[in-house]
Amino acid sequence: MKVPKTVNTYCPKCGKHTGHSVSLYRAGRPRALSAGAIRHEKELRGYGGQKFPELKRTAKTTKKQLLMLKCRTCGNTVERLGIRLRKLEIAT
Repeated sequence: MKVPKTVNTYCPKCGKHTGHSVSLYRAGRPRALSAGAIRHEKELRGYGGQKFPELKRTAKTTKKQLLMLKCRTCGNTVERLGIRLRKLEIAT
């Protein structure tokens, strides 16, 4: 599915409809030294194995693509949850 590069939609910070630039959400690198990651590593060490069963096969074949809308006037970023699809392309 193709999505336009710019969308005219409501900006909650400006309080009116303005032009927004569209980009696809990308997750950042997870922190290896966060408390949860350290705790999970400790659970895996030693006897006892996994705390939860390891997921072998996923049921879903697609993901809900998250669109990031950045306001052209104030620079405020709003997330918009997209629909389920295999591939999302931002049209040039």
